[in-house]
Amino acid sequence: MEKDIEFASIADIKAFQEQLLHRQLKYLQAHSPFYQRLFKEHHIDIDTIRHLEDLQHLPFTQKEDLHRCSDDFLCCTRREIVDYSTTSGTTGEPVTFAYTENDLQRQALNEYKSFKAAGVTPDSVVQLMLTMDKRFIAGMAYSLGLRKLGAGIIRVGNGIPELQWDTIERVQPDVLMCVPSFILRLIEYAEQHHIDYHHCSVRKLVTVGEGLRNQDLSLNLLGQRIHQLWPEVELYSTYSSTEMGATFAECECQCGGHLHPELVIIEIIGEDGLPVSDGQPGEIVMTTLGVEAMPLLRFRTGDIAAKIVEPCACGRNSYRLTPILGRKHNMLKIKGTTIYPPAINDVLDNSEEVLNYVVVARTSDTGMDNVVVRIGLKNPAEDHDTLIKMMKDRFRARLRVTPDIEVLPADVIARINFPAKSRKPIKFIDERTH
Repeated sequence: MEKDIEFASIADIKAFQEQLLHRQLKYLQAHSPFYQRLFKEHHIDIDTIRHLEDLQHLPFTQKEDLHRCSDDFLCCTRREIVDYSTTSGTTGEPVTFAYTENDLQRQALNEYKSFKAAGVTPDSVVQLMLTMDKRFIAGMAYSLGLRKLGAGIIRVGNGIPELQWDTIERVQPDVLMCVPSFILRLIEYAEQHHIDYHHCSVRKLVTVGEGLRNQDLSLNLLGQRIHQLWPEVELYSTYSSTEMGATFAECECQCGGHLHPELVIIEIIGEDGLPVSDGQPGEIVMTTLGVEAMPLLRFRTGDIAAKIVEPCACGRNSYRLTPILGRKHNMLKIKGTTIYPPAINDVLDNSEEVLNYVVVARTSDTGMDNVVVRIGLKNPAEDHDTLIKMMKDRFRARLRVTPDIEVLPADVIARINFPAKSRKPIKFIDERTH
């Protein structure tokens, strides 16, 4: 394989991306009904977009555009499409995405590079603890990437701790690909059933869907909890989305998720829609590269992070992203303090007494944010008043403010977490009048 562009100089990476950007713009102009109309309405001459900095002269693509005009984003015939998936729909109606064979190979390259950066090798055996069904592209992409890498794959799917441990004991994987909070359930099951997980085959956890690190790249409460309980394993975080078709994954230095320059261009913008300074948090805006079926130009993800531009000790010079602070539209203001739901989740995920939970945001009579945390307990007989006081102390210590807390039966919370057709647990419900 040719030398990985991530190890090239910063100037060479930029020039490489600009070349791919111009190619993608020409493709959009030739094949995309949506962007043909956009370029015409805004009098855009794509030949004037020569540098990455010129992107800010182009309009954004919004989630509403995908909902309203989804068919117009398709750049190929139905005969060329080999796979369909949908977004998770956690912030609205799911959007259907189509993939050509080349798009799936692009997904495979993305995951190949991500797993390789985390130290997964052809000698590794990876237990995929995520769904391959429910129109979920990630499970497919992980499998394709691991096949490209030559690693062994065990497709177990999500949940069912008993089956996960049976598979670990039978096949001896060294890597688990999973949602990190599920690891706590896996450990709890092992302890209850006298499984010696400290001496099992697992040596790496590559995680998705939830953060493990703070903005300074130290482990957050969930990451600390997993590390304390299972210190023998290495923890790796990833960030990706269906729309992006790419992953920001940690290398073995574990200091931010690396960009794959051949797959996506990332901008970080402020409230004014303009780029923020490197290292400052802002909204992630992405432009896909090399996508055939449904490429996107300057798509606003709604996710908040910052760009790290200093070269990594691993030798890669592509920039990295910090852990995701949260989603822009989910930002909460509690008694004058700005927080995002993942910070609340982190406290709850690290509370041994809590079996499950949901965070509900509403607008108060005074127009302010009112946040209620509803929790289900592992031990329903536990004194509720004492527990609520203890939980509020934990929130104050971590966030300086505390939401309202209610205790509900765990089965009631479970039905909220896993509604019909959902492939991700629902842990945040926004009922505010924006």
